Amino acid sequence: MRDVLDELLGWWREGHTVGVGTVVATFRSAPRPAGASMLVGQSGEAVGSVSGGCVEGAVYELAQSVMASGAPVLQRYGVSDDDAFAVGLTCGGILDIFVEPVSQQTFPELAEVAQDIAAGRPVSVATVIDHPDQAWVGRCLIVRPDGEPSGSLGSARADGAITDDARGLLAAGRTETLTYGADGERRGEGMRVFVAAYAPRPRMLVFGAIDFAAAVAHVGTFLGYAVTVCDARPVFATASRFPAAEEVVVSWPHRYLAAEVDAGRIDARTVICVLTHDPKFDVPVLEVALRLPEVAYVGAMGSRRTHEDRLRRLREVGVGESELARLSSPIGLDLGARTPEETAVSIAAEIVALQWGGRGERLGELAGPIHHG
Repeated sequence: MRDVLDELLGWWREGHTVGVGTVVATFRSAPRPAGASMLVGQSGEAVGSVSGGCVEGAVYELAQSVMASGAPVLQRYGVSDDDAFAVGLTCGGILDIFVEPVSQQTFPELAEVAQDIAAGRPVSVATVIDHPDQAWVGRCLIVRPDGEPSGSLGSARADGAITDDARGLLAAGRTETLTYGADGERRGEGMRVFVAAYAPRPRMLVFGAIDFAAAVAHVGTFLGYAVTVCDARPVFATASRFPAAEEVVVSWPHRYLAAEVDAGRIDARTVICVLTHDPKFDVPVLEVALRLPEVAYVGAMGSRRTHEDRLRRLREVGVGESELARLSSPIGLDLGARTPEETAVSIAAEIVALQWGGRGERLGELAGPIHHG
């Protein structure tokens, strides 16, 4: 919903009812992830995408029907092993799409949720998408890291179970569909709840205010990261040199990283790119980074000779072999990159591959699913 939130909020404030189709589960090579949304306005406008074009027409028609009836619908699109559905995905994937009418009456908390998302405050929306009692379907619970949730799914037991689980997903920045018994029993079946977690953007920390850093900051922002460029040299660490970065910090890298850790601003989604290839900067910041219990990625730029020297220096300060194994160095995938921009693509490709379990090989030379995870 994040990508179409501005349009949805505008129609909502005008008092319109909007048909909203959201991907709530994916199987095989589904083209869009869970949480991707498509809007259909009262005048027939369509905004957003749930499949990259494969099933948009069918979802558009279903959204118009849902707007007219007021009854939300969970629909599967694709081809299973047993049944061929009327609408298939050319990629061979399967999508579960929940289509619901959204208005000030059905979702009165939308403006508050939008304010939280815009301000970077964590918030999640838990929606019943399947239940033996149709009256439960479409009910929402707004869950934040602390305080009482807003709304209700149908019972105190269900609200309590989903609140606990939604807070766990929110802390991890994950969006998922969860299954419970009809009254929220954790080991039961019958109720499915889609939890859309809107956590602050994951962070990319780029250490070293060099020309490659500007390209990495640009690609990182494009991928959805909140990018910070940090360097101890004020003549190089300027906002004008890094327009794509959310912030540019003048500080010794290891001191800045340690302070961010102490402040609780580093999490399992954070990626760290050390680009200075100067041991007086690299070794201290990598010593901090590689000892963190949870970060998504730590990469360091430099030649193979620089890499070997860096490993020696890190061992001398007590960094263990298991910690060194987490270091991606030389940074990036083997793309034959030469320019800063090409190198940034190489680094981004490695980050994406590690996130989703890709191997960095040419898809045309492989068989099997295109999408991982």
